[in-house]
Amino acid sequence: MDTLLGGWERVTAGYLIEGDAPVLVETGSQSSVPVLLDQLEKLGVGASDLAGVVVTHIHLDHAGGVGDVARAFPKATVYVHPKGARHLADPTRLVDSAARVYGPLLDSLYGRLDPTPAERIHVLEDGEAVPVSSNRSLIAVDSPGHAKHHMALHDTLSGVLFAGDAVGVKLPDAGVLRPSTPPPDFDLASALSSLGRFIDRRPTGLALAHYGLLADPLDVLDEAGGTLRKWADVAESAFRDGRDIAAALAAEFESDLDGVPEIHREKLEVMNGVHSNAAGLHRWLSTRDAASSSGAEGP
Repeated sequence: MDTLLGGWERVTAGYLIEGDAPVLVETGSQSSVPVLLDQLEKLGVGASDLAGVVVTHIHLDHAGGVGDVARAFPKATVYVHPKGARHLADPTRLVDSAARVYGPLLDSLYGRLDPTPAERIHVLEDGEAVPVSSNRSLIAVDSPGHAKHHMALHDTLSGVLFAGDAVGVKLPDAGVLRPSTPPPDFDLASALSSLGRFIDRRPTGLALAHYGLLADPLDVLDEAGGTLRKWADVAESAFRDGRDIAAALAAEFESDLDGVPEIHREKLEVMNGVHSNAAGLHRWLSTRDAASSSGAEGP
């Protein structure tokens, strides 16, 4: 389902997993909730029908609508990574942090996040199954890197892996697969390890939040790992030389968008801009160096 962030098509997706106990994967932002509820109604999902809501992680473009959706579907269990659960119950710190990052864009584009009653929240452990039908479940795959609270889901019936942002961003109207390396949690080793876990599961397809279902999943996963390493290498070289990381990334990779119309470039810049990725890469490099220095000076 296209949740039409900012009115843009093919930027943010939610997925309805059909069965005896239907499950929604990703709510999208709070601003997208009316669109999401309308689509669920058109699909025949009534207020008492939805059994579960799973968010791959708690960034507001994925989980901002959770509180609203939980109210609209009072029987649905809300599933989330162990490191994200407290923020759904009390989103104050998460929203305050997002407000500092996004400024006016928070309210004009994303919206905020209403709390979800703690008794409605189920902490989803690695390898745990979210039931959908007698022959269908979603297997949780702990997949940090993009964020420490990131969880992918592997559909036992279709074989599709719902990858959130762990594989990156590939908007159909831009065409290029980019890594997603935002602050504050991005970690290269964890991100590559998560891609390896996905490969080991041999999915039949990849479902991205940004955006849509991709065929040839093993090729895409291989491309994602290679692209992530390239971006990290460019960032590290700039970091070591004292150059601006965002400028270095733009100089290296902006040509990938040659021929893409400006409106589609704008969508990609909002969802997966060079400056956001540069900030995450800079924090990762700084944190890694600080940890290495601390270890070297220890007993």
